[in-house]
Amino acid sequence: MPQAASVISGIQRMVLYETRARYFLVGSNHAQTKHRVLKIDRTEPKDLAIIDDKHVYSQQEVRELLGRLDLGNRTKIGQKGSSGLSRAVLAYGIVGFVRFLEGYYIVLITKRRKMADIGGHSIYKIEDTSMIYIPNDSVRVTHPDEARYVRIFQNVDLSSNFYFSYSYDLSHSLQYNLTLLQRPYEAWTAAAPSTGEEVHTRSKQDTFDIFEDEGLPTQVVYGLQPEPYYKYVWNGKLLERVKDIVHPDWLMYIIHGFCGQSKLLIYGRPVHITLIARRSSKFAGTRFLKRGANCEGDVANEVETEQIVNDASVMSLTAGSYSSYTQVRGSVPLYWSQDISTMMPKPPIRLDQADPYAHIAALHFDQMLQRFGSPIIILNLVKKREKRKHEKILSEELYPAVLNLNQFLPPEHCIDYIAWDMARYTKSKLCNVLDRLGMIAENVVKRTGFFINRSDFYCHCLRPDDRWGDVGGHITPSGRVQTGVLRTNCVDCLDRTNTAQFMVGKCALAYQLYALGMIDKPKLQFDTDCVRLFEELYEDHGDTLSLQYGGSQLVHRVKTYRKIAPWTQHSKDIMQTLSRYYSNAFSDADRQDAINLFLQVYQPSESKPHLWELPTDFYLHQRNTMALPQERRSYTLWWSEGVLTYLPVAYDEVACKETMKKVKVKRVNRYDESIDTYTEFFKPYELTCFDDTFCIAMTNSAREFMPKTLGVDPSPFTVRKPEETGKSVLGNKSSKDETLLQRKTAASAPPPPSEEAISSTSEDDSEEDRDDDGSSVSQRSTPVKLLTESGESSRTQEDFQHPQQQQQHHHHHQQQQMKEPYGINLAEFPAEDDLLIYERFAHLGGSQHRVERTEHINVTNSISLEPVSRFQGDSVYGVSPPQVDRDSRDVFEGHVLIGQGQVRALCREDMLMYREYVRNRYM
Repeated sequence: MPQAASVISGIQRMVLYETRARYFLVGSNHAQTKHRVLKIDRTEPKDLAIIDDKHVYSQQEVRELLGRLDLGNRTKIGQKGSSGLSRAVLAYGIVGFVRFLEGYYIVLITKRRKMADIGGHSIYKIEDTSMIYIPNDSVRVTHPDEARYVRIFQNVDLSSNFYFSYSYDLSHSLQYNLTLLQRPYEAWTAAAPSTGEEVHTRSKQDTFDIFEDEGLPTQVVYGLQPEPYYKYVWNGKLLERVKDIVHPDWLMYIIHGFCGQSKLLIYGRPVHITLIARRSSKFAGTRFLKRGANCEGDVANEVETEQIVNDASVMSLTAGSYSSYTQVRGSVPLYWSQDISTMMPKPPIRLDQADPYAHIAALHFDQMLQRFGSPIIILNLVKKREKRKHEKILSEELYPAVLNLNQFLPPEHCIDYIAWDMARYTKSKLCNVLDRLGMIAENVVKRTGFFINRSDFYCHCLRPDDRWGDVGGHITPSGRVQTGVLRTNCVDCLDRTNTAQFMVGKCALAYQLYALGMIDKPKLQFDTDCVRLFEELYEDHGDTLSLQYGGSQLVHRVKTYRKIAPWTQHSKDIMQTLSRYYSNAFSDADRQDAINLFLQVYQPSESKPHLWELPTDFYLHQRNTMALPQERRSYTLWWSEGVLTYLPVAYDEVACKETMKKVKVKRVNRYDESIDTYTEFFKPYELTCFDDTFCIAMTNSAREFMPKTLGVDPSPFTVRKPEETGKSVLGNKSSKDETLLQRKTAASAPPPPSEEAISSTSEDDSEEDRDDDGSSVSQRSTPVKLLTESGESSRTQEDFQHPQQQQQHHHHHQQQQMKEPYGINLAEFPAEDDLLIYERFAHLGGSQHRVERTEHINVTNSISLEPVSRFQGDSVYGVSPPQVDRDSRDVFEGHVLIGQGQVRALCREDMLMYREYVRNRYM
């Protein structure tokens, strides 16, 4: 049965060549075997004229084409000094095309850096871009305000947390991408004809096969290219002008948010933990300027966070074990705002419009039902009790809105609402914040379940866990699917939200590792290498999102709520608060203008007032203020058609007629390079340095977090003492320069070891992580004595009075020699039993060399050994040779024959391989 595979973009490197009349953008795949050419006219002063040459060129053909262009564009025929074709820039992708008041600009990615790897699919971060004006100087019509618009546009720093991939759809979750590949074969056979002329009406050259007469069948694979989820795409509007003109390989969609990947080593077995945050491009903006929701149900500061756990020992997405869990943060879906003109640290919350039928909330939750399914669980962390009503206003409006919407939904798919005043619990000395969050997280994960692409392990039946049977979600023949999502919010959706999401993610991580067969029960404790690594990922994730929306790093971290943060952290919190206040008061307006221009929410025109002349951008984000809606949605049947039919499974992940239209399908050969992930990842045609590979540079639990002392348990699930850790997760982040550096290196700098040892003595964190049997374990971790320390402390005085003084001196000398290279404090004298065993061992070793080879040794008389090997004779005295199967002998004999100049007979597999080589290389 034919299988499905993701399509790899055929354009990963491009060179921009320039003449007076045109730009020629020559794009190629990574191996540079296939090339495409894009012609951009430079004689149009205000219009964008692009011609996509549909022909796929070989390397030789491209050289000849560029040579002819160079010759034809010289000022005088035959003059070698003046080149008619000049190379302008080397790039890795097109961000888009944009126009202000003059002509069009093209924005190209000129530097990239690999940030993560998911099943052989590389995820890159944009490091640098180039913005090039297309029309030449002779036709350019200048405008005095053009330079100001360019400066505003470039205020969106594309080198800061923008990500893309050539073969993996970052706008969708791993669950969507993998369930797409697992859809039945019949679905793609029905969808393949609708993909257009490209699949079926190909030229004679494309379908020519020199092996047709030999009767070798072609193995078909369906290459899938899903339509991106435009809510999380940030350059969708910039590519809209050329989307229908150029080949899809030219289009590359970028996301904004966060991406980090770390390696968890479990006794040498690599497990990759990846965190991807997608920031919504709808109703996007800064902290006080974007609050609540717009008229289409898009909320401010909406971020989808996905944690992916996979066994890195197997690379393939289809053959490997992959698990993911998704949660969402976003502003309260109401019409509300805060007036920052008062210059107050906390401006009063104001409800702008009444919404008695919860129309805006209905639009928002309809989007979530389509993407995530049910149940939708709201975790509202805003304050309940206040002297002056401030945050409470939002809770008093949100809860009735949810009640109103739930009365029309079936009871099994109702929206769950959990209100918990996290700030009040933090101040209380009797309550433990993270304990309570852990209980909420356990209930949430059990209700929504999580995604995993393999069925349960046999060990889950042998050693069942009570909690495993209660996990929700939808069970499929190939594993589990997450149904529903947790939606967390406070007022800003920054500090409290990030800690709550970390606790839910920590709980989900335990279930994911248990499902992958890595741990024996779905429970993780604080102060283990695994949780420290995961906490650092979430700290970087929270800092990055906080800088994008609030203008500073996190003020309250996980350690703050655990009440073990060092006293130096309080001064840093004050500095972050001041930095956030300054950013909100003075620089947020400029950042908001830049975001509006980049996302093309505002498009400059000579007939409209300029962007900086607008008193507010309210009308840009609220479409119903500029035009009357053509149709009104029902207040009772507030969900989209077809959504309820498939619940609790998300409508977007169901193989129905509407969703199949969003996927482009093409039939390709199994060896086609457009689906060959192996060649794409390993690049066998390229010389690479092992030390420069991404897997070496990424954060490693054994290198970064495991104590360097000998004798400790190397398991990443062992609780460590604070002074044992190799790296702190507090971050030691003090200045904005450090922040920028961290965002560019994607790893926190290790702080001085003295900070980790300082901890407050609050009463709240004495019993924070409770096991199932009721016994409490301190989150600071109880000290575990090493074997060497216990050996030293348990020595008695009799050991120091050993009768053999010469032997005492000898052992003392040996200990000094061992301590120097190994760094371990051995007990001064071993026990007598240990000495006796050692002497017997030394005696055996010494007499072994005096044994004659002809002498028969009866091993069974001296010591009884149990065989631990498959070989009949396997000991220090003799080993039976291994058995080699026939296939291996044939391979070796063929290798020897080739070395002697003889060629063995070719088999069917050789013919297939040679056919694909000829087709890819010369056709």
